[in-house]
Amino acid sequence: MADRDDDIEDSSAPLIEHLAELRTRLIRSVIAFMVAITVFFIPVQGEFIATHVLEFMLGPIEATLRDLGDPSPTLQYTSPQEYLFTLFRISIVFGFALAFPVIGFQMWRFVAPGLYRSEKNAFLPFLIASPIMFFVGAAFAHLVVTPLAMAFFLGFADVSSIFANLMGDTDLPAEAVAVPETEEGIRVTFFGKVNESLDISLKFIMAFGLCFQLPVLLTLMGKAGLVTARGLANVRKYAMVGILVLAALVTPPDVVTQIILFTAVYGLYEISIWLVRAVERKKTRELREAGILDEDEDLYGDVDEDDAKA
Repeated sequence: MADRDDDIEDSSAPLIEHLAELRTRLIRSVIAFMVAITVFFIPVQGEFIATHVLEFMLGPIEATLRDLGDPSPTLQYTSPQEYLFTLFRISIVFGFALAFPVIGFQMWRFVAPGLYRSEKNAFLPFLIASPIMFFVGAAFAHLVVTPLAMAFFLGFADVSSIFANLMGDTDLPAEAVAVPETEEGIRVTFFGKVNESLDISLKFIMAFGLCFQLPVLLTLMGKAGLVTARGLANVRKYAMVGILVLAALVTPPDVVTQIILFTAVYGLYEISIWLVRAVERKKTRELREAGILDEDEDLYGDVDEDDAKA
């Protein structure tokens, strides 16, 4: 019995030893995190790595401003410490991402001795899939959503200039400055701040990265028996409402961006139903092979007849 595959690993350590083990794992995780933060302040080509990351993050706003006719897009900071704090904020966010493999491994080494071997084999793929799906969501946000949002917000300046040229001084060419000279009114122009522009990009990355965890979360819950494919399918209409509310909360008041988020998350919800159904079919086949269920029985009531004969 002691050698069976599904046994829990021998662990008779008292509570104090478990706490000491947790402390060791946390210390190693913190050290990895601090090292990762320091990495972003290493100079490369005369600038910190965090500066290059900042330029990459602000790429969508630069491209949008150039498309609107600004030959030299410029962002400003209004306090002496603002730029440094912005770089430090980048180092924290991306430092955690860089250190996550070490942090995840330390947490896994702490909880693994208390799991059955079959539970380890079931849980480990989800531990790997979670950061992958987060990065997929983050890439989708940065490459697709953020450029659309920036074009939506900053595009009003371009529309305003066209309207002013048509309705105001018609002698001005269409390539004139964004706000034509006028003897009345107030000149309204864009002076972007570094931290505020970065904040929009980071919010999109976090929102989409977390939303892309939906298949991982629901599939894990399905494997644990907390949700079923039939139950998820039955609450589709409620899920649609919830996703619409989520899209309205985590995105700016931009219909295009909200539709993109809704489409992406609802698509992930449908994929989650399919993944949970696949988990249920596999579990049903295993129970039939073990003789626990008859060939015409299933646990969930939504297994296809063709699959039941497989």
